[in-house]
Amino acid sequence: MVQFYATFLILFCSTLLSAQRISERKLARQIKNIPELAHAFVGVHIESVDDNKVSAQLNEDRYMTPASNTKLLTFLGAVQTFSKLPALEFAIENNRLAHFRSTAYPLLLHPFYPDSLLFRFFKDRSVWKYHVSKTAPTPQGPGWSWDDYNYYFAASRSVFPIYGNSVTAFKKDATLNLIPSFPLQKDSIQTKFERMRQSNTFSFNPQNWSTEDTLNRPFIPSDSLFVKLLSDATMSDISFASQPNDSLPWQTLYTENETSLYKGLLQDSDNGIAEALLLMIANHHRGIFSPEIAIELLKARWENWLPDPLEWVDGSGVSRYNMLTPRTLVAVLKQTEKHVSWETLQILFPKSGSLGTLKSYTQLKDVYAKTGTLRHNHNLSGYWESSKGNRYAFSIMVNHFTAPTAEIRKGISTLLNRIQKKLK
Repeated sequence: MVQFYATFLILFCSTLLSAQRISERKLARQIKNIPELAHAFVGVHIESVDDNKVSAQLNEDRYMTPASNTKLLTFLGAVQTFSKLPALEFAIENNRLAHFRSTAYPLLLHPFYPDSLLFRFFKDRSVWKYHVSKTAPTPQGPGWSWDDYNYYFAASRSVFPIYGNSVTAFKKDATLNLIPSFPLQKDSIQTKFERMRQSNTFSFNPQNWSTEDTLNRPFIPSDSLFVKLLSDATMSDISFASQPNDSLPWQTLYTENETSLYKGLLQDSDNGIAEALLLMIANHHRGIFSPEIAIELLKARWENWLPDPLEWVDGSGVSRYNMLTPRTLVAVLKQTEKHVSWETLQILFPKSGSLGTLKSYTQLKDVYAKTGTLRHNHNLSGYWESSKGNRYAFSIMVNHFTAPTAEIRKGISTLLNRIQKKLK
């Protein structure tokens, strides 16, 4: 009789455990039976956050194009590096002259997430000396498409971003206005609003412009342009420091805008913010504005827990040179959860059906995740909490498809919805 109960208990426990795990065979069959995913290459990895057990996996060790899921790595690097984000380094000389140098912080006069504290700080004094960095990143990252120069998502990287390194165009009183101001000309051949490739001259087609239109286009940044734009905006005397002066009493101004910045990174998937964060990390550790340095530092720091080596070249995921595995993204998500509370992650991450890039995922319930989209690639990686309070970290990567991305979103929703019902 004792042997019977022991056998029953073993069978019961094994059944209970199997109910919390989906086999690769069943997962592959489910994907094959979802029409939107049937002709794509799909990688899946799901783990319980609480007990670290794998709940489902398929092609979890295969390298795939992550697109903006790359920002999950950038986010982890930032929250590991900074308890508070440094907006500026400054020094006051003789109670009159103020010196400043960049931390690569990207929200000065930003069109979507302006940092009013930093702007007021500049307006509080009328004479400033800008100490220019000896190092600077390349304007575009490795593997960025050359013909994306005219789109906001490919705004150039720079040591001290201003206005998001982009111009905002809008119509008011029958006049097209640019913030900040740049040369503007009419061109009936243009589709709507474009920048010349090699200069900061913009053209627009008035016949294709309606009053409701607001467009953002990148400008070509430079140190001299930065000083001019900041001088114009603050009505201050801002000039270049003639020589470095490390003997100055340098201080750090910390932003109060972390939540807005990280929401811009995760909910709106702002590429400029992502690229700037890598520069901030490199400057913090090495005093060099180099995304490559930041990536190498983070790869070395994460070596002990990464399941697969990183093929990682930029902060935003614009580059197709980035290659990650689904289980790597889950490992990154689980590390992030050690540094950021679940309550804060729920505020910062897009939420299914309501926040950021997950608004269109209306079929899913209580999913907090980051999308990543390039042509023929769409991914979803993040967290959900089950009806029983169990939390899961997941990555579903879909590459090499020709269907519209909207159909792939529908397929991912169907798959994850079925998985959620299985994993309680």
